[in-house]
Amino acid sequence: MRAMIVALAAAGLVLAGCARQSGDGGQAREVPHGYVEGAEEMAEAQSRLVLVDEQAGKAHVLDLVTGKVSFLAEVGDVESVTGDGRFAYLTAATGGVRVIDSGAWTVDHGDHAHHYRSAPRDLGTLAGRAPTAVATSTSVTAVRSSDGTVRLVDRSRMEKGELAETRTLKAAAAVPFGDHLLVAEGGQVRVDGADSPVGACPDAAGVAVTRRGAVFGCADGALLVTEKDGTFTGVPIPYPGERPRDERAREFHHRPGSTVLAAKAGKTGVWVLDVTARTWRLLKTGPTVAVSATGPGSPVLCLTEAGELRAYDPRSGKETASTALLRTPLTGSPAIQVDTARAYVNDPAGRVVHEIDYNDRLRRARTFEPGFAPAHMTETGR
Repeated sequence: MRAMIVALAAAGLVLAGCARQSGDGGQAREVPHGYVEGAEEMAEAQSRLVLVDEQAGKAHVLDLVTGKVSFLAEVGDVESVTGDGRFAYLTAATGGVRVIDSGAWTVDHGDHAHHYRSAPRDLGTLAGRAPTAVATSTSVTAVRSSDGTVRLVDRSRMEKGELAETRTLKAAAAVPFGDHLLVAEGGQVRVDGADSPVGACPDAAGVAVTRRGAVFGCADGALLVTEKDGTFTGVPIPYPGERPRDERAREFHHRPGSTVLAAKAGKTGVWVLDVTARTWRLLKTGPTVAVSATGPGSPVLCLTEAGELRAYDPRSGKETASTALLRTPLTGSPAIQVDTARAYVNDPAGRVVHEIDYNDRLRRARTFEPGFAPAHMTETGR
């Protein structure tokens, strides 16, 4: 099963006041704004792709700035790969999750951002059943398995190269939100540790975090959870009419932080959820292999079983562009990863990765040839 991931701030660490003091021979000195020990701060995002060669069982990192591909680790059989803006999570066929630090990330402070790069490294494996979802914030990562067990991992220790679980709980879905953890269980969403629910969410599946709040996928639509001055509020966003169970949204895909989300609608097409407008739109595309939303006013992308990439206007639902992209028959797990300017689509059968300018009628900007079949892919550094 392909995992879903949510990044709260496309970031990897907490900065106290965005600056701090450091002792040096008894003399206090000011550490430069945005300083991160062991990392180099850059003027722009240092986007990278973590790629897995399924046949050889090896993980590689493709630096999108330099175009260089570097071998990282022997990872064995991998079923799926997801990322949170810095770390890649590789679902092992035998269970557990292998964690890769890509060495590229962005810290978003709202009015400005800091971009960092360091050497990628293999952090090892979290034991347990294979995850069905991974969600993360600047302080904790929540890994949910198929049996409903959610393992919480200390994010700050991950950044130092250590995997440290802090506790486990049971939930249908869980997502870190600011300094809190939101959990869905028994048809309700609660702040972990609180008695009163913030809203109803029957059969919760799929979560996302946007600048407007956290989103839970529910049997009857979605629940948007917002927070103001420590008070949490749940706002239901129902589907437009009753939908069959096999058409409901179960995994959301979007540009990090964006308020427009995309999800498969079974074999019917693609759901587009506009969190700001609190509306759903169903695009009747037919069966899709991968989907993603690139942002408000920007195209929603979907990849068909015939290897065709299509773009749709999220407001009107009209198709605006299409291109034959992947070699068929499809192999591996083709994915769509998007950032503020480009989309990346891996083509395992063609042994390439395509860089797409989604604002220019799906123009192929670059094609990377890593030297192996990139069966799985996730983007970091965004």
